[in-house]
Amino acid sequence: MEVPKSNTLPLYKRVRIENGLKRFIDITIFFLLISLLGYRLSLLSSHGFSCLFALAFLSELWFTFSWLLTLNLNWTPSHYQTYPQRLLKRVEEEVPPVDIFVTTADPVLEPPIITINTVLSVLAMEYPASKVACYVSDDACSPLTFYSLCEALNFAKIWLPFCNKYKVQVRAPFRYFSTHFSSNESTQFHHDWTKIKDGYEELRQKIEEAAKTITCGGELTGELADFSNAKPNNHSPIIKVIWENKEGVRDELPTLIYVSRGKNPQIPHHYKAGAMNVLTRVSGVMTNAPYMLNLDCDMFVNNPDILLQAMCLFLDPTIDKEYAFIQFPQIFYNGLKDDPFGNQWIVIMQILIYGQTGIQGPMYMGTGCIHRRKVLYGRSPTEANMNEKYDEEKLYKRFGNSKEFVRSAIRSLRSFADHSNCLSNSIKSTYEVATANYEHNNAWGSEVGWKYGSIVEDVLTGMEIHKMGWKSAYITPTPPAFLGCAPSGGPVPLNHHKRAITGLLEILISKNSPILTALSDKLQFRQRLVYMWAYLMGFGAIWEICYATLPAFCLISNSHFLPKVQEPVICVPLLLFVLLKLRMLLDYFETGQSVKAWWNNLRMEKIQKMSSSLLGIVAVILKIFGISETVFEITKKESSSSSDDIKSGDGDLGRFTFDESPMFVPVTTVLMIQLTALSIGFLQTQPSIREFGVAEVMCCLWTILSFWSFLKGMFAKGNYGLPWPTLFKSSVLALLFVYLCQETTK
Repeated sequence: MEVPKSNTLPLYKRVRIENGLKRFIDITIFFLLISLLGYRLSLLSSHGFSCLFALAFLSELWFTFSWLLTLNLNWTPSHYQTYPQRLLKRVEEEVPPVDIFVTTADPVLEPPIITINTVLSVLAMEYPASKVACYVSDDACSPLTFYSLCEALNFAKIWLPFCNKYKVQVRAPFRYFSTHFSSNESTQFHHDWTKIKDGYEELRQKIEEAAKTITCGGELTGELADFSNAKPNNHSPIIKVIWENKEGVRDELPTLIYVSRGKNPQIPHHYKAGAMNVLTRVSGVMTNAPYMLNLDCDMFVNNPDILLQAMCLFLDPTIDKEYAFIQFPQIFYNGLKDDPFGNQWIVIMQILIYGQTGIQGPMYMGTGCIHRRKVLYGRSPTEANMNEKYDEEKLYKRFGNSKEFVRSAIRSLRSFADHSNCLSNSIKSTYEVATANYEHNNAWGSEVGWKYGSIVEDVLTGMEIHKMGWKSAYITPTPPAFLGCAPSGGPVPLNHHKRAITGLLEILISKNSPILTALSDKLQFRQRLVYMWAYLMGFGAIWEICYATLPAFCLISNSHFLPKVQEPVICVPLLLFVLLKLRMLLDYFETGQSVKAWWNNLRMEKIQKMSSSLLGIVAVILKIFGISETVFEITKKESSSSSDDIKSGDGDLGRFTFDESPMFVPVTTVLMIQLTALSIGFLQTQPSIREFGVAEVMCCLWTILSFWSFLKGMFAKGNYGLPWPTLFKSSVLALLFVYLCQETTK
């Protein structure tokens, strides 16, 4: 019998990306860095050892090591191309179930209207409804969030048929209705569109009115009565099945479940990682799907075929034995034109992650990722015997004391499919696994589930999965799989960056550090270097600040640390500077961005290193000495509807805003030091300044240009101006630096 051609075609293709020019530039930069180190060592015999020499040499040694790690990262980029239509012809309706987790933690910083748009986009995906269950984790135990989900369910009953009838691509209502439909559409479509839009507006108004009622202390009745005595950080679990697809009908609504885990002020709740582990246990008892997709509340589904695209890889026999999770890029719908705050991560998502894909796979980014359940339960790729017998006592020590959950875990580890049961029958068991003290004396957070020990639980969890020998994949479909909300303003992106740097450094100094486990894990050597590149990123702040202040020190103290203009070796640092900027510019051109976007990201990278990265280091040092603990800070989510409106709106949206955060003190101090050093340098009368101080002057001017937004902030008012306390602290530190520089020359 002849096999149909559609069943022999591959479901995916791994594409290796070749770029000889960028490789040549990368190698050239590396050898120029080595040459600069050689020049520095050659001066040791003639100039002797000094503090200036040591700082310059150590900084350049760090830059060389850091570039070597970057070279490893960019050496073999690749990505995956999938063919979901071939999958549909091959498996028909026999696709595996998927549990989808949507997490929210604060109804003020993360408004429920954003969360329900994400949930509606999940419910409307192109995947059999009987195979999907959506779990919404509400870490604030907010009655408003639960009420919003119940109302969203009613709207979903008309929204999903509309999406299916007209093949709607964007299935988050707030984004869909922010665009105008074509005048060529039929009269029936116009009628349906207007009806659905009115329904969405009614939903939005109901949520706004409920928010006012709940805020004013209105009485909670009916389903909301369970929230009456609940406090965000002290309450019993609240789990409610909002909708159940009881008949397993393909075109009905998927199952929707609300989860608010139990909390106790005396028991650590481990932030998002703890919430994800509760969702894993609750879903394990209720639906126990072999795959789990997790999304932040603002990361809505932009490509309805995304689960089918992922299954193109997961259902391949080779991938099944080697790959643990599939990561999708984080892309933002509300990004400002030319990325003025450097927080849209376009180059990271389209260039750097491709480099990771060419090794052992991308790091887990915390959202937009599909995991295998059995991998999070601790199964390694070498454990092939699915029918092995398990010691029940060991399983209880590993997974906790819930008999129902342990049974479901065994089924998952053996890859047995669960038969759908009435979810209401399992509610009692879900309450047991969602209590605040369930994880006492078991392996959750250490060997099972999302890992504890860092506020960037995603990177730590992904690394531990890679350490077991698993690989990961990266899919970049068109249109993008998910779209999220980029943080806006000045302090918000920097706080977000500080949190990331703090968490990465926490991992580096912990027992999970890839350095300490080098002899006991299965992390590939080049993948280990990738993680080291990420974890050491924050340390660049120290050497960036040193190298930025060295030219200023030289101008103040009438010395130099760079070659003189008339020396041929001046070509080495000059060529290095040009090639580094050119190399970065090539990445921006390759991703379709402008020169202005390149410049904005260049200056923001420098600002981040000297502000949020530095404070991230300080936070970890304070944690080491037991002075304070690191805290997971929730990023405020904006509910703007149209990126076009943002791009064409108020020009002040791209202006840097300031507050009294200590984060702005280091950058302002360095800026003041540069201005003071230039003033002193030009007022000097010695001809030697003009002879060899040109390179130092150019470095100072470049730093001032990079901090131009701060320079304007020194003279602006309101949110666009630097606060007086920040200016005062920075002035004192800058004057202290100048004083110490002058003292060293006496």
